[in-house]
Amino acid sequence: MSIRGIRGIRGIRGIRGATTIDENTPEAILSGTRELLFALLQANPTLKPEDIASVLFTMTEDLNAVHPALAARQLGWVDVPLMCAREIAVPGSVQRCVRVLIHWNTDMPQNAVRHVYLREAVTLRPEYANSPR
Repeated sequence: MSIRGIRGIRGIRGIRGATTIDENTPEAILSGTRELLFALLQANPTLKPEDIASVLFTMTEDLNAVHPALAARQLGWVDVPLMCAREIAVPGSVQRCVRVLIHWNTDMPQNAVRHVYLREAVTLRPEYANSPR
């Protein structure tokens, strides 16, 4: 029997998001990251911390004042595995950028997941600029 045939097994979906930060301070990074996470929660109203398998945050090399995962902890995501990493420094890419990839246990199809890109990060995925799909 395939895994899909087992009752109660859910799929895992990826939710992507990104934003830019005005300055390299803990306050600015945490505020911008919280804004992004709130926007992702609003765009995906059935997303609950207990359904999150893990979250990966990346930041560009010009941000280093605080780990963006702290913003998720401040939202109460205390049991969610969180990881922070450095974004690849590609010449000409968006600066002062925080990106997130949430691994979500859900029955929703991937095309129903809503991704969010804020501020200058909309240039990364212009199709999400005005509103999540």
